[in-house]
Amino acid sequence: MIDIDDPVVHQYLVKIIGADGVEIIEKLPAGEVVDEVVAEEIEMDINVIRKTLFKLHENRLAGYRRERNPDTGWLTYHWTLDPENIDNRMDLEFERLLDNLLARLKFEVNGVFYICEHKCARFLFDIASETDFICPVCGDELFYQDNEELVDKLSERISEMEYAVRK
Repeated sequence: MIDIDDPVVHQYLVKIIGADGVEIIEKLPAGEVVDEVVAEEIEMDINVIRKTLFKLHENRLAGYRRERNPDTGWLTYHWTLDPENIDNRMDLEFERLLDNLLARLKFEVNGVFYICEHKCARFLFDIASETDFICPVCGDELFYQDNEELVDKLSERISEMEYAVRK
């Protein structure tokens, strides 16, 4: 079963399937289940159950097999959770986040930014100079924005994440 008591796992699951989805996982019986039976047993809307199971499937945390009823032609989905894959999925999410932070850090370090008093938007030097350092949104003057504090925070967060990987 998926360890929902682990705060990192719980937060990750809430992100991909929402709080209702986590509640469904907590109530799912072990082994193979049929969505209609689960909906009856835990007294939840079948569409919420199916939506959650398909989101888990999209994230490779659940699998299913289909069975066609020979009399009605209806399909029945038999679902199985795949808790072994959660560590792999969280590692991929972690790498994606780290890559995004590294790209943002590079952008911040290499850019020179300008902003107006109203903070309508941040502009790179090229765009600010094209508008004669006048905000195209409100018409006020653009001033240089020191982003050293943001660069420091990004660097610190990246270091924390890289340290966590080495542990």
